[in-house]
Amino acid sequence: MSRDKEVIHTRIWEEEPETDNPFAAAACYCHGYDVYGELLHKATFVEYLYLLFTGERPMPPQAQLLERLAIALANPGPREASVHAAMCAGVGGSPAAAMLMAAAGIGAGNLGGGHEVRVAIGVWMRLGLCLPAWQEFLADPPPPERADIWTPLEHAPGFDPHGVSCATPVLQTLTALAAIDAGPHLRWLSTHRPTLERFAKSPLAMSGVAAAALRDLGFDEDKGEMLYLFLRLPGAAVHALEQKEYGFRRFPFFHGAVKYVGPSADKA
Repeated sequence: MSRDKEVIHTRIWEEEPETDNPFAAAACYCHGYDVYGELLHKATFVEYLYLLFTGERPMPPQAQLLERLAIALANPGPREASVHAAMCAGVGGSPAAAMLMAAAGIGAGNLGGGHEVRVAIGVWMRLGLCLPAWQEFLADPPPPERADIWTPLEHAPGFDPHGVSCATPVLQTLTALAAIDAGPHLRWLSTHRPTLERFAKSPLAMSGVAAAALRDLGFDEDKGEMLYLFLRLPGAAVHALEQKEYGFRRFPFFHGAVKYVGPSADKA
């Protein structure tokens, strides 16, 4: 039985073929919007990004929040583990895809990574704006949802277990994002931050601000984790390329020659 038309099952994308080539698209629609005939001329990148993830056009406060969040997350800096991993790949001569995969792989974890943000978003979804519930949760965080994949978090999700006080960039980001007033979570977090830090026995981290912002944008754990991983790749990319140019002798945090401390080569 032959089929005249192949059906691609997706709610996100629809294509109309060219009259002379069924394998080339004449028009592409993202959630009903003409991408190249309309969005390309009228939409911003973050508006299109929001549309891709949610299927809806963002309201102005949502678009502004996503744009500011993207700026805050774009470059965690060379000391951050995911960026450092990309730099290692770059200095080793790896191709571009490997640099980004290194960043995504290391940046997916429990300490400031995608999984921590996923857990923090889930906490927001369960506890909402109930301060006593947060106090109980932060006193005894639950085990991981997939113990076969993830080890338990060793700290309260969204907080910095190594911090002494809340870092200035984190405070600046929280203040700027909460002022946009795109939803209740960032405002509530800004108001109750000192109390939550006392419950968690740790200062708020950028991952915690990101989780609250993603909830204000309406993202669940799956979409929030994915977007967080994506938004942090630009910094990893440029630092990896820079380090590839510099070479290993100018690698940051590299002091002196490498000294081999293993078994002596002349021993059996």
